[in-house]
Amino acid sequence: MKTITQILSLALFLLMALPTMAQTQRDLDNFRYRDQRGINQFEAPKDTVSTFDGLHVRVGGASTIQFQDLSHENSNSAITLQDLEGNFNLATANLDLDVALYDGVRMHLRTYLSSQHHTEAYVKGGYIQIDKLDFVSEGFAEGLMDHMRIKIGHMENNYGDAHFRRTDNAMAVYNPFVGNYLMDSFTTEVGVEAYYFSGPWLGMVGFTNGKLNQSTAGDGSTSPSWLAKFGYDNQAEDGLRFRLTGSLFHSPSNYGRGNYLYNGDRAGTRYYNVMQGTNLDGDDVGDGFRAGRIATSFRNEMTSLMFNPFLKYGGLEFFGIFETSSGRDRNESDDRNYTQLSGELIYRFGGNDDLFIGTRYNTVSGELKSGEDINVNRFQLGAGWFMTKNILMKAEYVNQDYKDYPSSDIHYEGNFKGFTLEAAISF
Repeated sequence: MKTITQILSLALFLLMALPTMAQTQRDLDNFRYRDQRGINQFEAPKDTVSTFDGLHVRVGGASTIQFQDLSHENSNSAITLQDLEGNFNLATANLDLDVALYDGVRMHLRTYLSSQHHTEAYVKGGYIQIDKLDFVSEGFAEGLMDHMRIKIGHMENNYGDAHFRRTDNAMAVYNPFVGNYLMDSFTTEVGVEAYYFSGPWLGMVGFTNGKLNQSTAGDGSTSPSWLAKFGYDNQAEDGLRFRLTGSLFHSPSNYGRGNYLYNGDRAGTRYYNVMQGTNLDGDDVGDGFRAGRIATSFRNEMTSLMFNPFLKYGGLEFFGIFETSSGRDRNESDDRNYTQLSGELIYRFGGNDDLFIGTRYNTVSGELKSGEDINVNRFQLGAGWFMTKNILMKAEYVNQDYKDYPSSDIHYEGNFKGFTLEAAISF
C-alpha cells in the first residue's frame, strides 16, 4: 500500500507540474526526441550548433498500459499451465531527468516508477554525455570534438541497433509492436563509450565492468566486457535512407555473476504470465518475468555479433537482425551457439505518418546446456495510431512456437498466441 501511495503521489506531482513544464519544456542539444519524432533515430544526433544558455532541467516520462488476451499450451503432462484471461496488465511508468549541465555536456537519468518485475520505483541507470570540452577551456580540442562523443555512466550499453527499437518498460513509442525481440539484447552496466562521427560513418568502442548489479564484493571472477560498433547511415536526396551497422560484445569471464546481455532487462517481458505453470509437486516453473524471451545462459564467457540493416523509402521501412552468440556456462568445456534472425516491414501513412501497419518474423535457434538443439519462432502483426506526437495506440497479434525442447521442459511443444492492445504516452 505504501508503494502505491508513493507512486500516486509522484504522479499527482507531475500532473500539477505539467502547466509549468509546458511553458519551459524544450529539447536539448544532441538529444533523441522522446515522442514520435524520435522514431528511426538511433544514436542521439551529433550537432555542433549550441543552444546552451545556462543549466536547464528537462523533466520527462512515459506511461503505458496494456489489455492482454493471450492463450498458451504445451504437451508436458507433468506441468499445469497457469490459466490466462483477457484483462489489463499492471500500468508501467518511467520518469526521465535530462539536464544541460554545460555547453556540450548533458546528463540523463531514467527511473522505473513501476514495472512488471518491480512494483516499487528504482533507478534503471544514467550517464553523462560529453560532446564538447569547453569546460576545460573554451574551444579546447574543438576540431576533434566536432566529431567525437564520450558517454560515461551506469547505462544502457550500445550493442546493436535493436535496443533503439525496443520498449524500455513504459517507453513504448519507438517500438511499432508490443513485444520486444526473442533474444532481447539489453543490459545496463557501468562503462564508457567513445564515438566518432564523420558524415554518414560512425564508430564506437567501449568497455563495461561486466556487472549488472554493482558491488565491490567478489572473488575476482568477473572481468570487463568490451563492445564496439561500426556503421554507415545515409539519407539520400530522393528520400531513400540506408543504414547498416555491425556490433560486437565480448565478455571474457563472468563465471561468478553471469552474462546479462540477454538477461539485463529487469522491467519484465511484454507478454505477462505466458508459459508459466506448476509441476506435480506444486512448485512454480517457467521463465518468470522473462517469459517469452530466449536466454543463452552463458555464465563463463560470451561473444556476440549483431548486424542490422535499415532501409526506408517514403512510408515504407525495413529493419533486420542477424545475430550470433557463442559461449559457455559453468563447468562447460565447449562453446554453445545461438543464432537470431528477425525481419520487420512497416508502412507509415496518413498526415504526418500518424498511422502504421507492420509485420515482424523473429526466430532463434540454439543449443541448450542439456544438449538439445531448439528453435523458437515468433510472428507478430501490428498496427498503430499516433493520436498526437506524444500519444500512441497500438494493437498486436502474436503467435510464438517452441520446438524441439525436451519432454521434461515447460516449453515442450509449447505455444502462446493472441491479441494485445497498448496505450503509450511519452514526453
